[in-house]
Amino acid sequence: MRFDDYRTSDNVRDDGDGGGGGGGLGFGGGGGLFPMLFGIVASRFGIGGIVVLVIAALLFGGHPMQMLGGSNALPDRPAPTAQSAATACASSPEKKFSCQILASTEDTWGRIFAQQGKRYTPTELVFYRNSDSSGCGAAQSAMGPFYCPTDKDVYLDTSFYDELKTRFGAPGQFAQAYVVAHEVGHHVQDLLGILPQVNAQQRQLGTRDANALQVKVELQADCFAGVWAAQNRDRLDPGDVEGGLKAAHAIGDDTLQQEAQGRVVPDSFTHGSSAERMKWLKRGIDSGDPSQCDTFQVGADG
Repeated sequence: MRFDDYRTSDNVRDDGDGGGGGGGLGFGGGGGLFPMLFGIVASRFGIGGIVVLVIAALLFGGHPMQMLGGSNALPDRPAPTAQSAATACASSPEKKFSCQILASTEDTWGRIFAQQGKRYTPTELVFYRNSDSSGCGAAQSAMGPFYCPTDKDVYLDTSFYDELKTRFGAPGQFAQAYVVAHEVGHHVQDLLGILPQVNAQQRQLGTRDANALQVKVELQADCFAGVWAAQNRDRLDPGDVEGGLKAAHAIGDDTLQQEAQGRVVPDSFTHGSSAERMKWLKRGIDSGDPSQCDTFQVGADG
């Protein structure tokens, strides 16, 4: 990818070791992404009932508390300024690249919204290390990146990029850009009113149907990430798209479940199978058109 000369976003905050999340939330033993996420949800709401609407948000996409609001009790933080954002972005190559991708999403979605007579309001990217607090509750690096609709922020511990490379076999900058673009895709859904509508519907559904609806949310965010890539095709290198599709395959629910528990339970999918994630990311890349990302009308496998 060729973003070395791109500006960095001013909508960035670095919380460092936030310390606001953390203690006592995860279950002991095993480690890994799924046990941690399950422990966080269950420790706050119990197992069963509404928790089934958001359980097992395996990797990318909404925070486990996304459908439930979480806590709004955040520590007082200064509003980001151009100077503080620049300092945060310059603190590591990974953060600089993330800031450049965020800036690119701002420009891309700003143009797309303007073409529709709408105004795009950017999300804020919050860097943290190990743990933090968000409007959706606690943030821990084991969760992976997430978008919180309560405070409209994307939360990212860049150490996740190392896991993306070593655990999921998805090295390269496009995989990292896919992470940011997917979370921004959730912000786009929020601005368009999609997330609130889905949240309301999910509260009326049983486990299986609520999970199926969540899959549509995540696949649409994948497609939106592909739209961003298509709109910036001139900055892609040969092999970037293939690397992104490899990343999408690696974080499909079926692939992750097989790795974690040796079996696949389709009714528990919340993000889509590897094939579905690849298909919708590619649809966005091939079309460059967000109107082609309506997973709710054509179905996740259509």
